[in-house]
Amino acid sequence: MRSLDRHRDVGAYALGVLDEADRFRFEDHLGECPRCVARVGEFGSTTAALALYARATPPAVETVAEAGPVLLDGLVSRMERVRRAGRRRWLCAVAAVVLAVAGPGVVVLGGSGDGAVHLDARDARTGVSASVTASGREWGTAVGIEVRDARGPRVCELVAVGRDGSRQTVTTWAARAHDAAATTTQSAVALHPQEIARFEVRTTDGTRLVTIPMR
Repeated sequence: MRSLDRHRDVGAYALGVLDEADRFRFEDHLGECPRCVARVGEFGSTTAALALYARATPPAVETVAEAGPVLLDGLVSRMERVRRAGRRRWLCAVAAVVLAVAGPGVVVLGGSGDGAVHLDARDARTGVSASVTASGREWGTAVGIEVRDARGPRVCELVAVGRDGSRQTVTTWAARAHDAAATTTQSAVALHPQEIARFEVRTTDGTRLVTIPMR
């Protein structure tokens, strides 16, 4: 793929619609492109909101099986424009995109929080430490994360593990080589705080780096 193609694949990667070969090539690209790392993280709330919509859709309503190229291109273009406008406008844009997909009468974002839970953990084996802030919302959980991982490069993800054993990816990022600086990002998950047993920081090939139990 040409360099431009790799940048444009950020939306497809974040929404999980790349095939295995393209996903592997894009993850290799993530290790060298901080811009794409940031943009992948920005899709976290969108993917969580779409997952919530799928869960809330009645069985008689056919949900979207996969995002087509027009939708993906539109999401990428929209996210690029609002990213420069700041976090506040970005959240409004995400709500508009999700409501456009879900249709009228489906409320995805909104409501007030019920307090935040601050969680910290460090794994002595891997040397990775993580701090997670989980804030309950009407639609699920807003999640803030700070991770220190000096053993990159590698692509990592934060996974929320439900008390029922279900798993939802919260966000992904690329840890750079020998970088002790913290990686911070904001995202969301459709599970409510009381439904979450723990958070896990993992590599995308399945290696668990640190576990953060939920209180």
